[in-house]
Amino acid sequence: MLLPVPALRVHDVHKSYGSHRVLRGVDLELAPGVLAGVVGENGSGKTTLLRILAGRLNADRGSIACGGGLGYCPQHPVLNPAFTVDQHLRFFQVAYDLPDLKRAHELLEILSFQGHRRHRVTTLSGGTRQKLNLTLALMHDPPLLLLDEPYQGFDWDTYESFWNLASTLRTRGRSVLIISHIAFDTARFDQVWRLDSGRLTQDTEHSTKAGR
Repeated sequence: MLLPVPALRVHDVHKSYGSHRVLRGVDLELAPGVLAGVVGENGSGKTTLLRILAGRLNADRGSIACGGGLGYCPQHPVLNPAFTVDQHLRFFQVAYDLPDLKRAHELLEILSFQGHRRHRVTTLSGGTRQKLNLTLALMHDPPLLLLDEPYQGFDWDTYESFWNLASTLRTRGRSVLIISHIAFDTARFDQVWRLDSGRLTQDTEHSTKAGR
């Protein structure tokens, strides 16, 4: 039986800032339909790694292979304060070349902020800005999702809705890689890596969905 082609394959990725070596040979392979997490202490390089995987930052050396399109949700929203929620959706509809906004409107309902569609970003709370940030990363339904602490500022109900959404994406064959600093989140993942001293190690208490 042929094994599925990995959605993401990372080999020997290094990154330094001056004399500070942040990543020291990171290896990672993510299969389709897997909900995975990268955990580690603050300052361990998790965000640097995700930015490299998303193509927002160059590695010093190493290779990254992505099987298709991706969606990237950075830790801090990058939004235009003068735009409304709807204007952001239309802008990204054009950028993604989408025929309609059906999926985006579904996400607004799932994340419970459909009532803010005509609100400008400057009037939104931090949690609602993060909902929009996440929606923009997911609205084109990419096969690979890279999410950097995507639930910051969410209330408990929205936090739970996010994890239900992540599980649905996994069931639909999407690969989801989440940066997390919350220890109890690890129980929600099929696969967990820990980033420490610039190296990524797999948590042996978790196994990939494919390996179960």
